[in-house]
Parts: sequence; C-alpha cells; structure tokens
Amino acid sequence: MVLLHLKNSEEDQFLFDTTVQASVRDTTAELAKIHNLRHRITRLKLEGEELAKYGPAKQPDQQGIDQYSEQPVQQGPFYNMDPTGRRTGDACDPEVAKKLTQELEQAAAAASKALVQQKQPLTAAALEAAIDNIRGAVMICYPAGLPAWDFVRQCLEGREDLSGTNFGGVDLDPASATLWFAGKQLLPDKLLSEYMGRNERTRAVVKLQKKGQGPPAREPAVDADTQKAMMAWYYKKQEEQKALSQDEDDAYTHSSWANSKSLKQAFAGINSVHIPR
Repeated sequence: MVLLHLKNSEEDQFLFDTTVQASVRDTTAELAKIHNLRHRITRLKLEGEELAKYGPAKQPDQQGIDQYSEQPVQQGPFYNMDPTGRRTGDACDPEVAKKLTQELEQAAAAASKALVQQKQPLTAAALEAAIDNIRGAVMICYPAGLPAWDFVRQCLEGREDLSGTNFGGVDLDPASATLWFAGKQLLPDKLLSEYMGRNERTRAVVKLQKKGQGPPAREPAVDADTQKAMMAWYYKKQEEQKALSQDEDDAYTHSSWANSKSLKQAFAGINSVHIPR
C-alpha cells in the first residue's frame, strides 16, 4: 500500500493508506473528506466541552451574562453560569457529562496529528464513528435534544455556518479540491502510479488545495527551532568578529604567552604574584 502523508501545515497533517492503482480523483476526494472530518471534530471538541459545562446555547438574540439579565433566569439543579453569556447554564448531571467529555477526548485523539509520528493512517469511517459516539453522548446528556441554533447540533448535522469564524474557508470541496505532489498538480483522470511509480511500498508527502488556488507554498528547509538555533549561532559569531575587528593590533602583548620574562618568572616561582595597587 502507498502511504500518503498529507501535510498542509504542521498542525494540519495525517497519513492515508491507498494503492498506486487508485485514481487521483478518488484519492483527492477521500483525502478532502478526512481533512474536513478532522476539522469537524476540532470544532465539536471546542463547543462540546462548553456544552458539557454550561448547557445548551441561548438564542442568538438573547445572549448575555445571566447575572446582568433583566429577565429572571431559570436555574436547574446543575446550573452553572456561562461567563461568556452564550449558553443557558442549564448543564446536565456532571456524572453524565463525563461521558460526553470522554467521547470528545477520544475523537480528538483519533484525529490527532500525533498519529503521524505513530505511523497510524486515518480513515473516514473511523472519524465518522467517533462523531457518531459524540452524537450518542449528547443524546444521553440532553434526551430532549438541543435547540436548532446550538452549534454542537449544527455541527453534528453538518449544517454549521462557519462564515466569519476562524474555521471559515478551512473545509475543502471533495469534488473540486486539487492534489499536489513534488510541486506538481496531479490530474484527476490519471492514476497515482503515473506520478509515484508502481512500487506499492512508497511514502509520499502531498498537499491539498482549493480549485484555482495555485501551487502550495514550499516548506522551509529547516524547522523553526533549528532556524532559531542557527540564527543564535550566527549572531554569536558576528559579535565575536566585531570584537576582533575593533581590537588593537598590539592587544596580544597583554597575553601571558607574549611576556618575554615568563620563563624567568616561572623558574623564580613568581608567576602568580600580584602587586597591590
């Protein structure tokens, strides 16, 4: 099997198993689907943790911090005021909420970039199963269901509006996304073997782009930590060279090895004698 390492950035990367006989179109669509599912899990974890602590979301036109509300706030048995004013504070039983938190953590682990170092490829089915587990945990916490405007419900149903958010423009259209390898765009009607050879035991770093976005930016030759170390070393050498250039030509006469009487003083045992001023 060919192991593709999709690496759009340091945070956005995962492994995917396929074959050289797979078409570029099908491979691109599957990679884009996994890419979207990973970001969907990220969004679910962020909002799901808030749901577990502060309950369902308020209507957009009624958001505000409860302690400053003009209307009386109905407080359930596990009320926990949301400091942002986005959620009702009507949280579920903390013991039940642990199940939701656990499923969120497991889903995040299933989509983590750390799996690249562990050489574990991702599949869309595994990520969808993790999302289904989150859906089940939400139903246990809130049997009556979440309101239609709650972001967690919208995310689970795949209908969230991401415009104006940090996640806007992150998802890719599987039908139109483009796949790049070695600085070249792979044509959708071709097979992977036409670009990567016929050896199934191949590992290749690829990137995904939106249609018409052009070639992806090249990765830097060294990582950020190495670059900082190199800059520090060059700066140290530059300062040493600057000190040498400003030094007087006869500065060497102050060195012990340039003292013409050092041999005589050594035999006399007075090398370490200092005359107080």
